[in-house]
Amino acid sequence: MAARVLLRGSLAGAPAVPRLPPGAGLALRGLGSSARSSREDSWLKSLFVRKVDPRKDAHSNLLAKRETSSLYKLQFHNVKPECLEAYNKLCQEVLPKIHEEKHYPCALVGTWNTWYGEQDQAVHLWRYEGGYPALNEVMSKLRQNKEFTEFRKERGNMLLSRKNQLLLEFSFWNEPVPRDGPNIYELRSYQLRPGTMIEWGNYWARAIRFRQDSNEAVGGFFSQIGQLYMVHHLWAYKDLQTREDIRNAAWHKPGWDELVYYTVPLIQEMESRIMIPLKISPLQ
Repeated sequence: MAARVLLRGSLAGAPAVPRLPPGAGLALRGLGSSARSSREDSWLKSLFVRKVDPRKDAHSNLLAKRETSSLYKLQFHNVKPECLEAYNKLCQEVLPKIHEEKHYPCALVGTWNTWYGEQDQAVHLWRYEGGYPALNEVMSKLRQNKEFTEFRKERGNMLLSRKNQLLLEFSFWNEPVPRDGPNIYELRSYQLRPGTMIEWGNYWARAIRFRQDSNEAVGGFFSQIGQLYMVHHLWAYKDLQTREDIRNAAWHKPGWDELVYYTVPLIQEMESRIMIPLKISPLQ
């Protein structure tokens, strides 16, 4: 007896299904399975194949502020717990002298102790006005500064570890300028997947407008030397509850959820530090 082919989802009143010779049904099912397999392969490949941005230019030229040539240095010092008070006192004596010295083309943007996050940690952010030549000039002059040499030696006895990064500033972020306090600061650090910095910048150029209402956006930076594909966002809040309220309010603004949805897959790791400024910090 000839086999009858039944089509799923057929409607009442549809034309009669033609009779096919024996084995034809299996052949059709094989073709259907092959087509589905081909579609699935194409879908899977689309997950891993990225379109290449045809622009041939350095990320720093595409993302950084063009009207300035400032370079930033972010320092993380892990201090021996019993030395933190002495470390802070030493920094408060020496760092302002470098910041205020007119012959040093650099400025202390902010200096903090980590409150929540890695404990017994100091964070310093410096700006070198003039880029790498300014950095080289400052380092050369500090090597000739006996007081700074003694400071580094004494400071070294107080540290467990230290690291730094050289950063550029995103063109669409606020300029980090001195502000009155009291404030707490949040440094949100993102390790991006290699090759996604331009994509991150494109999304955050739009996302930052959702976070300007309460003047909480202080600065946004991306690494050039040190740990690469690192992004740092610096925020200021009156207290932890204000931080919570401002962040929750962003989710009620149309478009914020979509931008978060598209940026999260770009991240490999992320970290949040809540920091308290030292008395000498221009960011209070």
